Amino acid sequence: MRTRAVPPAIKRKKGEGQWALGYREPLNKNEENKKNDDGLNVRQRIIDIYSKTGFDSIDPADLRGRFRWMGLYTQRKPGIDGGKTGALEDEELEDKYFMMRIRIDGGQLSGPQLRTIADISTTYARGTADITDRQNVQLHWVRIEDVPAIWEKLEAVGLHTIEACGDTPRTIMGCPLAGIAEDEIIDATPQLRDIHDRYIGSPEFSNLPRKYKTTLSGCTSHCTVHEINDIAFVGVKNDEGEVGYQVFVGGGLSTNPMFAQSLGVFVKPEQTHEVWHGVTSVFRDYGYRRLRNRARLKFLVKDWGAAKFREVLEKEYLGYALPDGPEPSAPLPNRDHVGIRRQQDGYFYVGFAPRAGRVNGELLGVIGDLAEKYGSGRVRTTIEQKMVILDVPEEKTEALADELARHDLQVRPSTFRRQTMACTGIEYCKLAIVDTKQRAMDLIDELEKRLPDFDQPLSINVNGCPNACARIQVADIGLKGQLVVDDNGDQVEGFQIHLGGRLGATFGKKVRGLKTTSAGLGDYIERVVRNFDEQRTDGETFAAWVQRADDADLK
Repeated sequence: MRTRAVPPAIKRKKGEGQWALGYREPLNKNEENKKNDDGLNVRQRIIDIYSKTGFDSIDPADLRGRFRWMGLYTQRKPGIDGGKTGALEDEELEDKYFMMRIRIDGGQLSGPQLRTIADISTTYARGTADITDRQNVQLHWVRIEDVPAIWEKLEAVGLHTIEACGDTPRTIMGCPLAGIAEDEIIDATPQLRDIHDRYIGSPEFSNLPRKYKTTLSGCTSHCTVHEINDIAFVGVKNDEGEVGYQVFVGGGLSTNPMFAQSLGVFVKPEQTHEVWHGVTSVFRDYGYRRLRNRARLKFLVKDWGAAKFREVLEKEYLGYALPDGPEPSAPLPNRDHVGIRRQQDGYFYVGFAPRAGRVNGELLGVIGDLAEKYGSGRVRTTIEQKMVILDVPEEKTEALADELARHDLQVRPSTFRRQTMACTGIEYCKLAIVDTKQRAMDLIDELEKRLPDFDQPLSINVNGCPNACARIQVADIGLKGQLVVDDNGDQVEGFQIHLGGRLGATFGKKVRGLKTTSAGLGDYIERVVRNFDEQRTDGETFAAWVQRADDADLK
């Protein structure tokens, strides 16, 4: 790392806990816990102590802090309503079971890996499994006593849970069709694996200010939504015809959403790990650590701007200047890879939609069987909570689609099945206020019956709290869980509504007073979708219509 010449914009940020400015003393409990002991060290305590002595023996600093470095959160105790979410302490909200997040970097699964996850789900997690919107598989009802055995099974097939949560580099998202899609700009798999193998689980980056989300893709659909990640490498071709990456930094949603900014550079494939290392180091050293709600990279990028960020990256961390590079092309209308499409090698992939990402161990086993029967066994997860089976001969694609449909896995889903997403919700999450998964699945069924002929693209993202795990601000209809008052004056589960969000362009519009109860959600969406369908011009998107529609038509 080069000697720092602290820019004026940085000097004004004294007191934010930035290591690069000499502020190394922890300014809050989270920073103190990380300084006291690296989160990676909890792994051995889980194996040697906690799995043998049980839940009640776990040090609270490990349980509610460092366990996240190993992909473990305590799950919500059943029966605690959403009104108590913010009022109770963690120990009152949590059950003696865990959510376990399995990293699936790039969404890539072999047949043995998928079968292992299916077996773990049925043996140790009461059959639970959800496909997340970061390509992971999430299990529930995991006992601390079983964690070492689960890790052994995962690691035997090349999977793990290290840094799936915590103030760390989370799962690296990649196009599920990397190396497969006919129209991809670059296969990012070698660079993705290089970054994973070099840096995931390394103490060098195991104490970041907060979570850190990476995407790396050469997909023309832009399926990894680079616009809302901390760092994103997006495949481009420069004027000389070389393929490489443009870099975006500082995206993120939650309660203060911001779109990532382009650094305007061109990164050669062999430079990718160096640039990732540099950007991550900037976040580690200059990121704000005083307040948790300002500890994401997006706040630093907002304060500095892309030009200053690039200057610090090049001068202090890389030691060389990156050439200017082109911006990526516009994304395709659908980014999810659902359907039947041709691969580079002449085989086909078959993408299908579970309902709101909800699967189970038995179903994962079925998917594994079908992938072996009709393809090579390779399966992919997507960031839209979908799955893809690869390497299917063209003549077998329809038979596979029929078999998937028999298990309620749709290759040609309705708009509502295809584009409805939901976070974990109050069923398991300690932060949630309302139910999401079942509500989303029921909503899909309702809308398919009420609006059977509606065929326009329309995303509906259902979130159980304000933290936007389900990306509500960039959905056509984003639903933020909260308690609302119904017609009888009773406080019930409901949603604040965001309308017309579009990735990289605009966040969803909030119409004053626009809320709905969970029970009235189907009626509301049917009403607004019918208004859109009646008023839209040819080719007009829902987001564009929202911008010109009367508020009365949005209510």
